[in-house]
Amino acid sequence: MEHHGAALHFITKDRELVEGIKKNYRELDLEMKELAILDYAVKLTKKPSSVTDEDVAELKEIGCIDREILDICQIASYFNFVNRMAEGLGVSLERR
Repeated sequence: MEHHGAALHFITKDRELVEGIKKNYRELDLEMKELAILDYAVKLTKKPSSVTDEDVAELKEIGCIDREILDICQIASYFNFVNRMAEGLGVSLERR
């Protein structure tokens, strides 16, 4: 969270947003599309086998185009992969 949070802060310059996302993004005043994207990424992260065609259809209903959905899926999957590799090898990127 710290490593990726720093990158998000660099892009957004919004410390409140970054801290809110790290704490609980559902408590932030986000647009419906942003909330749906984050919900999808969390579902894909926590239980990928539970993602269905309906989840993708919901993203399309709130305005995501196919390319955005592909990007969301690829980015979430990539970060999950990298985090699991680091954890599996005992690599620590965060201060503990």
